[in-house]
Amino acid sequence: MTPVSSGKLRVVPLGGLGEIGLNCLVLEWNGYAVAIDCGVMFPEPHMLGIDLVIPDLSYLEQFGDRFLGFVLTHGHEDHQGALPFALRTFSVPIYATPMAHGLVTERLKEHGLGAELHVFRAGESWDLGPFSFEAIHVTHSLVDTVALAIRTPVGVVMHSGDFKFDQTPIDGKPSDLHRLAQYGEHGVVLLLSDSTNAERPGYTPSERTLREPLADIFAQTPRKVFFSTFASHIHRLSQAIELSLAHGRRIAVVGRSLVNSIKIATQLGYLKYPPSLFLEPTDLSAGEDERVTILTTGSQGEAMSALIRIAEGGHPQITMGRGDAVVLSSRVIPGNEKQISNLINHALRRGAEVFHSQNTPVHVSGHASQEELKLLLRLCKPRFFVPIHGELRHLIAHRRIAFEVGIPPENTFLLENGSVLEIDETGARQSERVKAGRIFVDGKGVGDVIDVVLRDRRHLSSDGLVLAVLALDQQTGAVIAGPDLVSRGFLPEAGAEAFMEQARQLVLDSLAELPAESRTDAQEVKEQVRRVLRRYFSRTLDRRPVILPFVLEM
Repeated sequence: MTPVSSGKLRVVPLGGLGEIGLNCLVLEWNGYAVAIDCGVMFPEPHMLGIDLVIPDLSYLEQFGDRFLGFVLTHGHEDHQGALPFALRTFSVPIYATPMAHGLVTERLKEHGLGAELHVFRAGESWDLGPFSFEAIHVTHSLVDTVALAIRTPVGVVMHSGDFKFDQTPIDGKPSDLHRLAQYGEHGVVLLLSDSTNAERPGYTPSERTLREPLADIFAQTPRKVFFSTFASHIHRLSQAIELSLAHGRRIAVVGRSLVNSIKIATQLGYLKYPPSLFLEPTDLSAGEDERVTILTTGSQGEAMSALIRIAEGGHPQITMGRGDAVVLSSRVIPGNEKQISNLINHALRRGAEVFHSQNTPVHVSGHASQEELKLLLRLCKPRFFVPIHGELRHLIAHRRIAFEVGIPPENTFLLENGSVLEIDETGARQSERVKAGRIFVDGKGVGDVIDVVLRDRRHLSSDGLVLAVLALDQQTGAVIAGPDLVSRGFLPEAGAEAFMEQARQLVLDSLAELPAESRTDAQEVKEQVRRVLRRYFSRTLDRRPVILPFVLEM
């Protein structure tokens, strides 16, 4: 692929459009490129065995040293989690706010990687090749979140990042609406705006609205409060810590990611509490009745998380019982509904009371709702508009909002991953598509699991496996031994002998009918065994297991 010619700004999303997560967007000018964010997506239910999903960044390889680096809007996993994988291919600098810098540093350490990291703060500007960046403070469910105003040769591109307009934020730092409006007055050629809550009317409630319901829980719970939220949600954690202090509770922190986030936030000055407030999980003896707060991971019911092990009674130091409260202060990530339901049921069996977003106001979103999206559009007054960050239904809903505030339909673009939007002095238009997609991470393997492998895993999970093993005389094709039929996830061993013996006999009869030269061809024999068993299982049981013939030539 040939890099773009001069005179056109190219906007190329490589992830985050048509899905939640995987956020990565590329800006190009005159053969130079910069990427905004580089996030992961957590596997969907049909992605069996997959640990993470990362964006396919192979399109960037063509730029060589003209790929200038990654600029992060904030430190959430869906915006920076793919960096350890990207840096195996691209030796480029990373630009991040202090909290994002701390989270990225910890993640790179886990992977044994280093990188050229640059820290910037809201209000600061810097040049990167043909682009000039300014970071603008916005509120979100993570400290140090920014929108990016990017000066390009064709005008200012405004990238909202993830945001909401919280007017009473916990840290007292509302979004910098004044600076956004200044850019709008001087002219914004393109606005790229977060669409996650584009279907939600009104305004997203302030983080501060959780104070009263959480205070009631902390005051009225006679024993432990298990408080679980996303590890990076420092404002939510600070509320839990302040309420613990107010109600005479000491705090134990359980879960590595949570320990890391609190350590980073404390070093940066976002959390300031006396060390005596905290105790080690090992200090909590079995059957402990003390009024303590346990900050823990596992709000999504993850199988190996601390909270699910505690709720199941399998944690070595911490127990859960009557008089305890469990607070799940986070949104439900699509696909995790069943896991969270199981977690709630386990906690209720232990006698704990469970508070979650469906029965108590213990969570608010970090993303802008419709009225805030309209406000950003009115502040920026963009000539062109592209909704980003969301599934197709979110992008379409956001595009309709743009129409409502007066953006002409012909100036709004509904892009997909791999779409290319070109902007020059004559206007904007969609160009040819480029390579984009998803890469699956399975254990230490990156990209070696492809769609056909997932299809086989789904087949195995739903229909089971039958292994057919037989030995043939290499010269005559005569069956020396077998076929032995071994099944997993297909039939119970007890009571299946007669059925499998009938299948074995059908295979032998079928092979006897083959010409001698066909029986000496191992591949031909495998296909015949597969055909016979597939037909037999379908006719008798209406089942379609994966059939793996294995032929030994002797």
